[in-house]
Amino acid sequence: MQKRQLGHQGPSVSAIGLGCMGLNFGYGPATSRDKAISLIREAHDLGITFFDTAEAYGADNESVVGAAIAPFRDDVVIATKFGWKNGDPRNGELDSRPERIRIVADQSLKRMGVERLDLFYQHRVDPDVPIEEVAGAVRELIAEGKVGHFGLSEPGADTIRRAHAVQPVAAVQSEYSMFTRDPETEILPLLKSLGIALVPFSPLGKGFLTGNIDSATAFGSDDVRSTIPRFQGEALEANLAIAKEVSALAEQKGCTPSQLALAWLLRQGDQIVPIPGTTKSHRLAENIEGARTELSDGELEDIQSILERHPVVGDRYNTMHMGLINR
Repeated sequence: MQKRQLGHQGPSVSAIGLGCMGLNFGYGPATSRDKAISLIREAHDLGITFFDTAEAYGADNESVVGAAIAPFRDDVVIATKFGWKNGDPRNGELDSRPERIRIVADQSLKRMGVERLDLFYQHRVDPDVPIEEVAGAVRELIAEGKVGHFGLSEPGADTIRRAHAVQPVAAVQSEYSMFTRDPETEILPLLKSLGIALVPFSPLGKGFLTGNIDSATAFGSDDVRSTIPRFQGEALEANLAIAKEVSALAEQKGCTPSQLALAWLLRQGDQIVPIPGTTKSHRLAENIEGARTELSDGELEDIQSILERHPVVGDRYNTMHMGLINR
């Protein structure tokens, strides 16, 4: 698999990583530990060297990632995150106090059985803690060898600039896909100018761009999509026009909708490293082929035409979580 770099001074990683959240958090019942470990090791065998987890996904998530990568620890880059009060994102309360950041780092190191967190993100910007203090705390952890690089998740442009002035930011993680194009206006140009990588999570639109969601799809109460406006009622009906046309274009090209969506993302910039998640081996192999799918200029124009004709309806988070982004 082709490689890309996380920031000017960051590590080289596979062009597509693996988001591990869905293995036991956010999308229904948890995958068994043995199956999750097997999937992560299969991903490595197929060329993936970048794995994403977080304190907020539960101790089991970090533990599984650590156990899975143990045989090839030196060959991979692990990203994890801090920033939710008591590590629980469900109530929307944040905590990025420097003393809390240090506690989370130590707990994550222990759970994963590693000596260094390669990339340590602030999961959401905490308005009660100046970003300079956050960056300074991570800078100290980097100096101590506990952390390799600093990252931010879902920050606003001013926050990125201020943080980067204290401790260089290697990567910014934000939701980005054909279904969520918010970073294109301000964040993506800023990251290019500063030499910071963009790591899109939900690059397949939380499954929407796979072509497997329709008006009859029901999301359980333990599935985050059950609370997301764009997956509900009339909004979903309107948005299905996007998925339908993307699927038709993929069929015409001879690839899957997921591969088309990932190939499109990779063409948006050399510093972009998507992290699709899955619990299934065949989807893992399918996603990896997205890194090998080439799009012509004409096909990019066709995709742009689809997105212009069908603007997305509905917010990408519920009201509470919409208030926690772009700070």
